[in-house]
Amino acid sequence: MARPVKLALPLRDGVAASALACPPGPWTQVLDFLAERLPLVTRDDWAARMARGDVLDDTGAPLAPDAPYRAQHRLYYWRWLDDEPHVPFEARILHLDDHLLVADKPHFLPVTPKGRYVQQTLLTRLRRETGLVDLSPVHRLDRETAGLTLFSVQPATRDAYQRLFRDRDVDKVYEAIAPWRDDIGARLPFDYESRLEEHPVDFMQMLTVDDEGAVPNARTHLALIERLGADRARYELRPHSGVKHQLRAQLCALGLPIEGDRIYPVLQPVEDTVDFTRPLQLLAREIAFTDPVTGQHRRFVTSRQLTDAVPRS
Repeated sequence: MARPVKLALPLRDGVAASALACPPGPWTQVLDFLAERLPLVTRDDWAARMARGDVLDDTGAPLAPDAPYRAQHRLYYWRWLDDEPHVPFEARILHLDDHLLVADKPHFLPVTPKGRYVQQTLLTRLRRETGLVDLSPVHRLDRETAGLTLFSVQPATRDAYQRLFRDRDVDKVYEAIAPWRDDIGARLPFDYESRLEEHPVDFMQMLTVDDEGAVPNARTHLALIERLGADRARYELRPHSGVKHQLRAQLCALGLPIEGDRIYPVLQPVEDTVDFTRPLQLLAREIAFTDPVTGQHRRFVTSRQLTDAVPRS
């Protein structure tokens, strides 16, 4: 039996409803299924959420804690966390029209809900501020990185903006502060190519593959902006590909690990309390493209700077 069409449910404090399919199985109650399928939330917590009306069936009706389980149906719930770290920095909306939103993200703020962050994410904050239920990011930007992030406003034109990034029809410019090396500096500016693959052990890292015959899948143009004393520099980075952690991994491979990076060269343990005084010195500074919907040339520039990660005056 086909499952019903997904419901269009309202935001709750900026969070969109999550949908969960109900497969055939041994569960007699919805509570049994939720406790097993999503164990990071305790059974007692699920029961409390159901008692509050925070779990709905595929008609939009609240499910009581003793509701029977029905396979081939769909459940809806809203994610929230009891103890979520607060990110004390705000994003700015630089542009908003019927199809596109451009935000200027601070360091430390995740783009989308994941792990221990739900309310303290750029997407949730923007949905709460704008009321746009269908808002969705069209590309990635690491939690630690500050700068420009693009969002699609409506599903009808979302793929057109996502295709810009898939087809590399976007000009992106980043800044980074990293060590200075005379041997690397003598080569600047230059294009750097390498092959990056997921690390077989430390899944958070990307591994540079140096095997003979390895085909490069990541290319970045590096240039010097300025020297910062004898042993540091500010670099301009123009990625021509979109591999995960491309800039961080490539600069590390060159012996220029970006300041404040807790993933490269050595993966650090997750902090119980985030040190907001040591941001990753990586900034998505500019982005330019031809708007696939309007045909206009678009260029956006961040209002942030790396030295203190605050808006320029």
